[in-house]
Amino acid sequence: MVSMTSTVLALAISALLIYPITRKLQRSAFFVSAALMTLLFIGFATLGPAVFSGEVFTEELRWVPQLGLELSFRLDPLALLFALLVTGVGALVLIYCSRYFAVDEEGLARFSSVFLGFAASMLGLVLADNIYVLFVFWEATSVFSFLLIGHVFRQRTSRVSALQALMVTTAGGLAMLVGFVILHALTGEANLSALVALAPSGPLVTVAVYLVLAGALSKSAIFPFHFWLPGAMAAPTPVSAYLHAAAMVKAGIYLLLRFGPGFGDTPGYRLTLVVLGGLTMFIGGLRALKQHDIKQIIAHGTVSQLGLMVMVIGISAPAALFAGLALVFAHAIAKAPLFLAVGIIDHRAGTRDLHKLSGVGRSAPVLAVITMIAAASLAGFPPFLGFVAKESGFTELLRFSGGDPLALGAVIALGLGSVLTVAYTVRFLWAAFATKREVPDLTPLLPDSGAILTAPAVFATVALLGGALAGTISNAFDAATAWDAEQDAVPYPLALWHGFTLPLLLSLLAICGGLLLAWIVIRRPRVVPTIPERYSASHVYWVLTSWLDIAAVRLTALTQRGSLPFYLAVILGTLVGVLGGALLTNTDWMRSITFDTTLSQATVAVIIIGAAVAAVRARTRFQAVVLVGVTGYGMTMIFALHGAPDLALTQALVETVTLIAFILVIRRLPQRIRIRRPARIKQWFRIALSVSVGLVLGGVALAALNARVADPVSLQHPELAYFGGHGKNVVNVMLVDIRGWDTMGELSVILAAATGVASLIFISTRIDRAPKLSRVEARTRVAAHMRRVADPDDPMRRNNWLLAGRNLDPSYRSIMLEVVIRLIFHALIVLSFMILLSGHNAPGGGFAAGLVAGLALVARYLTGGREELGATIPIDAGKILGTGLAVAVTMGILPLFFGQSALSSAWIDLDLGPFGILPLVSSTIFDIGVYLVVLGLVLDVLRSLGGEIDKQEESEEVGESVGVAS
Repeated sequence: MVSMTSTVLALAISALLIYPITRKLQRSAFFVSAALMTLLFIGFATLGPAVFSGEVFTEELRWVPQLGLELSFRLDPLALLFALLVTGVGALVLIYCSRYFAVDEEGLARFSSVFLGFAASMLGLVLADNIYVLFVFWEATSVFSFLLIGHVFRQRTSRVSALQALMVTTAGGLAMLVGFVILHALTGEANLSALVALAPSGPLVTVAVYLVLAGALSKSAIFPFHFWLPGAMAAPTPVSAYLHAAAMVKAGIYLLLRFGPGFGDTPGYRLTLVVLGGLTMFIGGLRALKQHDIKQIIAHGTVSQLGLMVMVIGISAPAALFAGLALVFAHAIAKAPLFLAVGIIDHRAGTRDLHKLSGVGRSAPVLAVITMIAAASLAGFPPFLGFVAKESGFTELLRFSGGDPLALGAVIALGLGSVLTVAYTVRFLWAAFATKREVPDLTPLLPDSGAILTAPAVFATVALLGGALAGTISNAFDAATAWDAEQDAVPYPLALWHGFTLPLLLSLLAICGGLLLAWIVIRRPRVVPTIPERYSASHVYWVLTSWLDIAAVRLTALTQRGSLPFYLAVILGTLVGVLGGALLTNTDWMRSITFDTTLSQATVAVIIIGAAVAAVRARTRFQAVVLVGVTGYGMTMIFALHGAPDLALTQALVETVTLIAFILVIRRLPQRIRIRRPARIKQWFRIALSVSVGLVLGGVALAALNARVADPVSLQHPELAYFGGHGKNVVNVMLVDIRGWDTMGELSVILAAATGVASLIFISTRIDRAPKLSRVEARTRVAAHMRRVADPDDPMRRNNWLLAGRNLDPSYRSIMLEVVIRLIFHALIVLSFMILLSGHNAPGGGFAAGLVAGLALVARYLTGGREELGATIPIDAGKILGTGLAVAVTMGILPLFFGQSALSSAWIDLDLGPFGILPLVSSTIFDIGVYLVVLGLVLDVLRSLGGEIDKQEESEEVGESVGVAS
């Protein structure tokens, strides 16, 4: 068997690779995606005999065992059925996409990539056993559905609907996560299968179960979360057919099927699901009878059918779960082709309004027949799969109705819901295909042959064969519900004919009642009651979001005043209040304070304090920056005196780079600092706050140093570093091995911060502040400028020590500085490599090495300007940052494929003979990723705060010169 992790990962990687393929092949690339999904479907299908016979495949990859985080996957009958649904329906919908979209469709490559990404997330969701892995895939489906619903992003309806779906499903997902955390904390089990097997009880368990139900009900559009699904019909038709008929909304149903056997006895569990499911069924059915858009008829019908499934599954007995599972698959196979048919009609007729559609059935007889078969199965007509599933629902609920009033109510609701299903399905067929007297016939509607009809035809065929082969399907559903013959009522097998039974009579009565109701609604549409919009859940959602917007605006106006002193006062005041209060309420730490300071440390401390006070009183920005740098270099001395050379080296490099960044920024600011003297009471408040912060932080440091009651864990770091990470430099091994997760998170933060700062700079410098020039004036000025800076007779042009020296203004050049930088640049790069490779056993590492290489770039920029920087390293900073993060992440997850924990290290000692032994550690490659990220950060800072501002200054100089000349 192929690894489940590899399967999900391969599909996720395919989602990335399909983007360039689609840009090249356009619509034909959907056949490539469909072929991949078909192969997965076949692969899962071949496992059917073994899995449905009772064999369960499990797979665990240790991630963070201490936190219970493992990549746990489980393939049992229920997971296999949903995996077949995800891959099979996905393959057919992708074939449909190959002819649905126009050749010049905007964003086709993005759609193709996101669609496969959603399929990978959904497949991971149904295979995941670890609750946290399941949650990750759960939220990924919400994100990908947001992107798919908002595919036509230029339309406001698409954007609003996508955001609504994201907010509702994500809020439910977060509630579900809290429930999972509570269950994990109570049981110590992080696998869903183990939680269901344990099925603990108690007040906290009840709270956790209802939180999980909130996530499942929001995902499956059950009242009061039902309103997002009809709005999501703004998505392209393939999205509606896949996400909202067969995949995403079935995720909540899948979770209910998992939870029911273990937690069905939780107080109120059954009542909640039956009531909410029945309410959703009636609301969706009634609204479907009032819609004029044929796609909205199907959408509200989907809401109704989801409510029906939840109502049946809510009984939670194995026999009821069996019937619910049959309803789930019958609905998916019937509803997907109805959406696809709507897409064909919309594309060919140019409308979905039933008041404008007429004669479509005569113009497209093949499409009409296919759609009628799917609709008949959905409505529960024999001999289709839908009829078999509906009869199973009646059968199983009737078995419990004698002694359970809730089951009896569910039987009545199922009958009324079936009547509504038949009614809105017949109304849909009439609206889409009938010839209406009062509506002029459309021009001949000839649907495309081949691919666009393939998917609906296959679905219709499965719906037909599903009824005939109900016995075979029944065995699979039987295995998925895992009933116990000694304790549970054995489900009746699916079959087209059980004889003249009460369920058969109820099914026939539902069909007759539905046909009668459809005839009445078509003739007299107003007979269906209209629910006022102000009482709808959608209206409540918009009211709540409006209130939230108003509250956010008012809170922002109150707290975000645009005053830096105000922000600092709030932050520091909170710090003093919280930490200071904690220190004053417990004064035990004061009794054991000891001071062990040498004269050299005290001297450095006095220098740091003096520099800090002088920085506050500085009158120029440059003076203030230098004095702040003195405090940083003073900390370098403190680290060195305490025997921490690695920290001292890093601190010195960071301080140097920071000092340069500050200087690049302040050159665009006024030289002197203009100080507005505040009122005396504000002065005293600021002084008091500053002193309080200093005292509180000093007290916290002393309390932390004297609060230890046991040996610190740091005493074990040398041993852990050497035997666990094969390195003698404890700091470096900590960063790339023991605390590799922290480092990976910090790399992500650095990348995001660098991108954000650079983006702000590049956007701001695009604003044209120069005087408006005519085209002739601009060309004249630029030509004169280039002649001046490129004069070959200039003696300084004859000795170009820099790559871009010929383009530099002679007045800005220093031959001595150029020679020095030219000589030491390569030495600095070599030094950075040495620090990088030796950092595992000596002071250094990827962070310090990246800073050294960055300082080499700084030297080239300060000597030759932005053109010299571009000539030195012509690679985009974003690519370097991305490559570094990719290298680090790859080395982090690579050990998982060898059965090790994430970020585990491996090493070999390479014997070089007379040159000694060279230890090769895998975490060094992780450190190379750190090196690239830091180098990319420095390059990004230089190009944004340096080169881009230089370009702006040159533009302003050109503008001013031309303005003076004119």
